[in-house]
Amino acid sequence: MDLETFEQLLTAQGQTLLAEVAARAGVESDLGLGTRLRKTYAPGLVAAAVTQNHLRGKAVAKFGPDAARMYFTHDALEQSTRMSVATHRAARLASHGGTAVVDLGCGIGGDLIALARAGLRVRGVEMDPVRAMIAAANLTALGLEGKVLCGDATEATIGPDEVAFIDPARRDARGRTFSTADLQPPWEWVRQLLAGRAVAKVMPGLAHDAVPVGVEAEWVSDGGDLVEACLWGAPFATAARRATVLPSGRTLLAHGEPAAVADVGTYLYEPDDAVIRAGAVSELAATIGGWLPDPHIAYVSSDRLDPTELARGFRVVDELPFREKPLKAALQVRRVGTLTIKKRGVDIVPEELVRRMKLKGPNEALVVMTRVQGQGRALLVERL
Repeated sequence: MDLETFEQLLTAQGQTLLAEVAARAGVESDLGLGTRLRKTYAPGLVAAAVTQNHLRGKAVAKFGPDAARMYFTHDALEQSTRMSVATHRAARLASHGGTAVVDLGCGIGGDLIALARAGLRVRGVEMDPVRAMIAAANLTALGLEGKVLCGDATEATIGPDEVAFIDPARRDARGRTFSTADLQPPWEWVRQLLAGRAVAKVMPGLAHDAVPVGVEAEWVSDGGDLVEACLWGAPFATAARRATVLPSGRTLLAHGEPAAVADVGTYLYEPDDAVIRAGAVSELAATIGGWLPDPHIAYVSSDRLDPTELARGFRVVDELPFREKPLKAALQVRRVGTLTIKKRGVDIVPEELVRRMKLKGPNEALVVMTRVQGQGRALLVERL
């Protein structure tokens, strides 16, 4: 979508067209609806309206009911922050005393929306003129105050009362990038910002040794999905590493203290990916009175039932043979026909192992195959 077409969508005629597309979607096919509407409206405007309606439907997963009033492009929607995550970050920034934020590379304005709703004064800078106009339109559509300028984020002036927020692009010509060397704006520029009042959203696979000294790295998961690492500049840092799980907002600080190692107890806990990435598995063990079955495997065990948002829990029912042939025999005795295998730290492919065993029977089973103090073990478990 080009700038002129988006400007037309914002006119009274464009809004009428959007409303008609939304009302008829699902009643008429896109082809039939488009053919009919092109008799009244310009073809490019009809295509843009149909696309917006489709994107608004997809955007509900990230933006909830707000999506019906917002505007998107395919790429910008894919790259935008989930509103639940943006809301968490905005609330934390406000709790640190932030009053104003400049979003350097604001895209379509998802973070601007969350920041404005948290009571902060917001300003966006965006290189792409279409995205810049969309960000401004999204603020207006949701009744929020804020300014958006089209320009280069690296050349923007940051006000003395503003916190800089930056979400460097994590895609290049080859697709998604997992290296800080490929970030745009450049990683060195981001690092310099983080020495002051700044916050950066980066890839969740960020290595611990890539985090600048004095900066806090917060790994965030949402609904069990690890979605980002958020770097908090030196003035906001309260720990070296932190794990936060949404929607509960439960958080756990990593201190680097080793946990006890012992055999598997009554319960087995699989830490949330944010806990694992933050290196806070030992701290999780401490919160539930547990220990590590293996010092190199991200499982925690305990004899205490302690449901927690920071991990998925299982009750250990029995231990089964680790080797394939006797494992199959043990499962046949239990008349297991539907088997799910979770593996960690062992060289197996669960789907292939299940297929080779060709189990038949009326019962279901969940088996965890992992290492315990260096040895392969198979544990029959039940989800808590």
